[in-house]
Amino acid sequence: MGTYVALFRGINIGGNNILPMRDLVGILEGIGCEKVKTCIQSGNAVFQFSGNKISGIAEEIGSNIMESHGFKPQVLLMRAGELEDAVENNPFKTMEGKSLHFFFLASAPVKPDLDGLANIRLNSEEFKLDNNVFYLYAPAGIGRSKLAARVERALGVPVTARNWNTVRKLIAMVRQA
Repeated sequence: MGTYVALFRGINIGGNNILPMRDLVGILEGIGCEKVKTCIQSGNAVFQFSGNKISGIAEEIGSNIMESHGFKPQVLLMRAGELEDAVENNPFKTMEGKSLHFFFLASAPVKPDLDGLANIRLNSEEFKLDNNVFYLYAPAGIGRSKLAARVERALGVPVTARNWNTVRKLIAMVRQA
């Protein structure tokens, strides 16, 4: 039985794509996930799964949400070890809280435009791409960051971001699973 982390993109944001966490737990349990725990309303879940079809589970989760709630979010699924590796490889270990962001990538980018991102970054911003994670330290916040707004386009792959506080909560959940 493996432990997995599911990150949902674009749910419960600004009153759109509403998915109560208790409903998400039911959907995950309905497809065979066990010991399901959720973290904050924006769509994070940690669970165990013993089935053979883990490769198609993200699609199945999205389809079940579409059937029950009328929208299909992007679901990024990773093994617990991948999340732990992302934390271990964090190049900004001394940065804390909401200023440090982990952008989890659906796949490794083929031709990322890192120079383009470097050209629009604020002097206070720092970033690094490492495999399937783009790290961004943005002490002025990401709400007004041109760099943060263009990460997905510059990398050319779907991403979903979490701040360091959320990643720490997910790591704690993984270790309890």
